[in-house]
Amino acid sequence: MPEGPAPAPVTQRLRVRYAKRGRMRFTSHRDISRAVERAVRRAGIPVAFSAGFSPHPKISYTGAAATGVASEAEYLEIGLTAHRDPEQVRAALDAVLPDGLDILEVVEAGAGALADRLEASRWLVRLDGVAPDVADAAVRAFTAADEIEVERLTKKGRRRFDARAAVIACEVDRRATQDADADCAILRMVVRHTTPAVRPDDVLTGLRQVADLAPPSPPMVTRLAQGPLDDSTGELTDPLASDRQTAPAGDDAAASADAVRAAAPDAVGAQS
Repeated sequence: MPEGPAPAPVTQRLRVRYAKRGRMRFTSHRDISRAVERAVRRAGIPVAFSAGFSPHPKISYTGAAATGVASEAEYLEIGLTAHRDPEQVRAALDAVLPDGLDILEVVEAGAGALADRLEASRWLVRLDGVAPDVADAAVRAFTAADEIEVERLTKKGRRRFDARAAVIACEVDRRATQDADADCAILRMVVRHTTPAVRPDDVLTGLRQVADLAPPSPPMVTRLAQGPLDDSTGELTDPLASDRQTAPAGDDAAASADAVRAAAPDAVGAQS
């Protein structure tokens, strides 16, 4: 057994929404984890540690986007040994993290597991060199199919799975395409979180299978949101809403977070 006093207990849990923008989308999840741990130390945040021979900070990540994918909706949870104001933690962390790894919101954790609320993601996929009408025809062929099997290498080896069933909605965003700075098609899709996970690149593989859609350059993928899925509308709701409702009166973090969410769809168009 390791000697020495037991680690200080967790007295506060904070949930953090952060963005991965610009060149930071090419950073691996492991490197992002290291950057966050360094930032916590530099910001003087009283993070709790696990017990044992190799104590590690109590920071957990949920539903991290793949390397090469930008995101406006990544989440982590951090355990503290002393209470801190969530907005002050947000500002302190954001000040010491590299540009492109941006802390958007911090709230005190309420009841329930955050992972259980992240039921689906909304994605934006930019396909340079693809005509909107061609993309639209491919999307219609994809959504008309009952099942589209794709194959991908996973941690458990190569697996075949249905990429169609997880896609709640997929369409060409005509307005965003018209506003783009190059000839391209921009897709928006809502994809349910499943096991194995169906990712935007799996959907693109399905589009290639059913309509021979093959973009001449790699797609630009951005996660716009993730959260609870309203099955009746196909829309996502805010996973931190119930946590924010329990915030102390006078806390203006919710208002600033709403402003960031409103601006997010416009911001992601510049992820190039």
